[in-house]
Amino acid sequence: MTFINKLLKDTTGFLLFCLFIFLFLFAEVLKNISLFNRIPNSFFNINTIFLSIILEAIPFILLGVFVSALIQSFVSENMIRKVLPRNAYLALIPAALLGIIFPICECAVVPVVRRLIKKGMPSHVGVVFMLSAPILNPVVYASTYFAFKSTPYIANARMFIGFISSIIIGLIIYRRFKGENILKPNQSGHHEHHHHHHTKRNKLLETLYHASDELFDTGKYLFIGAFLASLFQAFLDRNALLSIGTSTTFAPGVMMGLAYLLSVCSSADAFVASSFGSTFTEGSILAFLVFGPMIDIKNTLMLFGYFKKKFVLFLLIVTPLVVYFTVYFFQLFFL
Repeated sequence: MTFINKLLKDTTGFLLFCLFIFLFLFAEVLKNISLFNRIPNSFFNINTIFLSIILEAIPFILLGVFVSALIQSFVSENMIRKVLPRNAYLALIPAALLGIIFPICECAVVPVVRRLIKKGMPSHVGVVFMLSAPILNPVVYASTYFAFKSTPYIANARMFIGFISSIIIGLIIYRRFKGENILKPNQSGHHEHHHHHHTKRNKLLETLYHASDELFDTGKYLFIGAFLASLFQAFLDRNALLSIGTSTTFAPGVMMGLAYLLSVCSSADAFVASSFGSTFTEGSILAFLVFGPMIDIKNTLMLFGYFKKKFVLFLLIVTPLVVYFTVYFFQLFFL
């Protein structure tokens, strides 16, 4: 069954990509054929949105899989143990701040964290890095600052809330899954054992092998997630959201849901968020900016592909709750 499921996912991802490339090239021709001219334009918009998500994410996916492959080839378990503080709680702080050094988005960080945990990084520390890195990095800070030029404190607030939220979630994960393996077994194991014998002979070749494995593993989840996100973007009625945009209680939750559905890359989501600035509260805008990079449709599928279902479901419950209450108290005292 595992082989059949993997084959179905691989085939679905490949067929989706082929279909949308075909539509991208021939959509205008199809519109002029009588059989297709009754199809609403929104269906053709799905294709445009899908490809824009893919093209936006691919550079970061490539970065992520190569970082992951380099970790597999060059980073040892002993190195990770030496770098991280021995205290489980103190280790959370440098993990949250790693994003400043490694500018990785939410698409690319999942395979990197999976590899780090395999190499011996404690699970809760890996989760903190996974949640904070897409927010606490220079690229995201710069894009947020420029998107909110009239209110530059939004960029600082985003960093602060992202840092605090990821630490709190890490603590909860530590208490719940202490000492437990949260990874699915035998992920990409068919190549890892074979490559291990060639480590000393050719590190570069080994890195390329691991990168290709990661790219195909991650790519199928990206394609399926991008397709689902493009469906929501094409058919979502944003006007229906505006009536509750000024509520300090409900607006953050609505914007978090919107961030999940739209699945915009963290390096560009600030410009999307700024378009809601005139109708939604600043607290809800911050909820959008913090929650979206942590959890969205794309990386949810990747999480289910790489981590145990029990852990992913727990993370999907805890993360929105922590972000919501962190934002709620922040806007209560500082906005």
